[in-house]
Amino acid sequence: MRTARVPYDEDPEICPVRAWTAYRTRLIAEHGEQWADPATPAFVGIDRWGRVTGGMVPDSVTRAIKRISARAGVPIAWTGHSLRIGLASVARRSGRDSIAIADQGGWARHSRSMLGYMQREDGWDDNAATGLT
Repeated sequence: MRTARVPYDEDPEICPVRAWTAYRTRLIAEHGEQWADPATPAFVGIDRWGRVTGGMVPDSVTRAIKRISARAGVPIAWTGHSLRIGLASVARRSGRDSIAIADQGGWARHSRSMLGYMQREDGWDDNAATGLT
């Protein structure tokens, strides 16, 4: 188990902490107090009859993200790694320390593989040569 600190967002409509709290509150109310234990899986699978099947595995997370994206009309082929790419890329672009990014995303500190997750949009807005002359 890993502990990640997630801050509240100013906008309650997109706040990950409020969304998480609502999700877990409903999970406990509908499927039992055992889901109140912090050691239980963060996300659970639910079968077509609405029964919780246990914790989601990486492949089921990818399938869920693809289904949600398709329903939302997002024209991008998302995967489970898309979430990590988004975190690493936006955090780096916002000037966050690489150790903080590694800790939040579950990478080893100074991880070379983490660098592969950091993407740039077009190379102009985030250009290392800007302002050097």
